[in-house]
Parts: sequence; structure tokens; C-alpha cells
Amino acid sequence: MRFREIVVEKAVIPKLASTKRDEAIAELVDALVAAKTIAKKERDEFLKAVIAREKRGSTGFGHGVAVPHVKSPTVERLAVAIGISPDGVDFNALDRKPVHSIFLLLSPEHRPEDHLEAMELIFGQLRHERFRNFLRQATTTAAVITLLEEADASRPAR
Repeated sequence: MRFREIVVEKAVIPKLASTKRDEAIAELVDALVAAKTIAKKERDEFLKAVIAREKRGSTGFGHGVAVPHVKSPTVERLAVAIGISPDGVDFNALDRKPVHSIFLLLSPEHRPEDHLEAMELIFGQLRHERFRNFLRQATTTAAVITLLEEADASRPAR
């Protein structure tokens, strides 16, 4: 699995406007709707599901990153929206620090193995401080995509 297979380029927001968790999640869900990855009529359902997941336990894992995620029977294929927050978002992260990079993952409910593989891909890259720093400094969608392509190229083929 590669980032370029799952990241929806039209749902990359290099400068999130939102500074609150639920608003940032809504901004990313709206980006997936605008990219026609989620049907407009399903927007509120996805938003509620992601926020409900956050209330069970924060997906702000520290080091300035969060990976909110949800599995759904209406999702056909994995989809990731990415938001970069210059000012940071309070995600109730484990280290209590603001989140600057958010990867919103939507997965098909009937393919849990794909969900796990996507989470491994995302966390495998986000654990690298250099990647996190470059991602946080990205100011355009093109810069984010280039960084993801470099990450894909550096991973061994499976």
C-alpha cells in the first residue's frame, strides 16, 4: 500500500482554517465531500462517526499528529484527507501538545485488514521526526504530495 493509492489529493488542506478539533475534522470531511469521495448526503453521518470515535479516546498520538479514523459500510475504498495546521489544534493528544498534522482515514467496514495496513503506513511514516517536520512546513498541496511520493519511494516494495 502506498500513500498515493489512499490519499485523496483534492482533500489535502495545507492550511487548515479551524483551530478546534471538531471543526478541523469537519473541514477534512468537507474536503472529502468536495472531492466526491463521500456523498454530500452522508457528510453529517461521517462527521458524527469520526467525532464519536474521538470521544472514546483521542487519536492525537503526540509529536503534533492525529489520525482520526472510522470504518463504515458505505465506504468503498480507503480514503485519506490530510490537514496541516500552522497554529495547531487541541486534539487532547497524549503529550498534551497541539496537533499540526491530521490524517483523516475512512475505511470500508468489510476490509479491516486494509484499515490496519493503512494505519501502519501512516504511523510508520509519522514516527519519523524528519517527515513530521517537512509535513508541518508544507504550504501547498503539491508540497504535501511530493513529500508523500518521496515517502512511498523510500519504502521497500512488498
